[in-house]
Amino acid sequence: MTLPARRAASSALLGSTVEYYDFTLYATAAALFLGPVFFEPLGSTGGTMASLATFGLAFVARPVGAIVFGHLGDRVGRRQALTWSVVLMGLATCGIGLLPSYASIGVAAPVLLVTLRLVQGLSAGAEQSGSNALTIENAPENQRGQLAAWTMQGTALGTLAGKLAFIAVVSLPQDLLLAWGWRLPFLAAGPLLAVAWWIRRRAVESQVFRAHQAAGPGRPPLGTVLRRHWLTVLLVAGGTLLMAGGAALNVFGLTVATKVGGMDQRVFLWILVMATALELVFQPLFARLADKVGRRPVLIGALTVEAGLFFWYLPALISGNTFWVAAAALAMALAWSGAGAVSAAFFAEQFPTAVRYTGTALGSQLGMILVGFSPTFMLAALGSGGATWGLAALVGAGFMVVAAVSCLAARETAHASLRQLDHLSNRV
Repeated sequence: MTLPARRAASSALLGSTVEYYDFTLYATAAALFLGPVFFEPLGSTGGTMASLATFGLAFVARPVGAIVFGHLGDRVGRRQALTWSVVLMGLATCGIGLLPSYASIGVAAPVLLVTLRLVQGLSAGAEQSGSNALTIENAPENQRGQLAAWTMQGTALGTLAGKLAFIAVVSLPQDLLLAWGWRLPFLAAGPLLAVAWWIRRRAVESQVFRAHQAAGPGRPPLGTVLRRHWLTVLLVAGGTLLMAGGAALNVFGLTVATKVGGMDQRVFLWILVMATALELVFQPLFARLADKVGRRPVLIGALTVEAGLFFWYLPALISGNTFWVAAAALAMALAWSGAGAVSAAFFAEQFPTAVRYTGTALGSQLGMILVGFSPTFMLAALGSGGATWGLAALVGAGFMVVAAVSCLAARETAHASLRQLDHLSNRV
């Protein structure tokens, strides 16, 4: 592996770790704590629904971030856009940890929470897409999938760090937890941000991107994407629905297991830690396999298995049985890791160099709008006490089926060079 490839992959790893540490913190806090802290007048159920809605609300801002940072990344450079995005994200997360509660300042508290959550969404809108673009453009041609999977390794590391951070504080008495304990993991994002910023500043642009810059600015990236690559944007948006599998594990699962199944919060968080550790082991293996046999076979196979597993996962959550919940969650994590690891390179390879950042970011973030609200959709379909769990499982499986069909319709990219892919894309 060359030094530029190593630096690009390390930048992707750390940036994605920050993004998903922030993502996991908010997802966990939304399921367990933010309701009583920021939406106290709505009661227990209403507060939980409101906090989960703010979790999904940030995904509405993501396409805006995709356009803004995508334009900067395609015109000025991947590295500069990624540096700004990770700084903005980390500052917003620390800001949430400093917010006064509803009891302190009234309605201003949830307004400020929503504002900072939107800033998180804006910065996250182009984080992984830019990281994947920078990585595959610096990678050896036969290792693009393996190195792009470092982004998803960062996703797993960030998720793991977020869960461990909350495990460390949930043993506090409930009054202390709601008063200040939940804030500590958010404030810890500061040092992590500093490390990611330093690593990202050392990354370099690839030769293929520098050649694109030398050819002149050309047309605005967004206009080119919408005019010539709109179908690819839709396919990437559909394929991105695979991320609902992660939301089903980390947000929906946590809510149902603790509030319907009656599981202890720490028990389920430890199950998620084990599931995330499993992802860290298997994601590189799936990525190497996809470099050899192709992206689509691995993606579609994993998504098909994931769709079927929803019909085991939902009743296990409702039962609250620790063994069955753990077994189902680990199986879900294994299947989802196959899809997630391969998608990193696959989606970025669908667009030519000139608009790779904008196209991938816009397509993925349009899909992430639905992903962000997927826990709310499944929770609404679940019914009182899990009475209609089959409908909720059908909703989750539906996300996987749409993602699989979208990946099937997209072009196989594993065995073509980036220059060949540019040529094919520019002929569209």
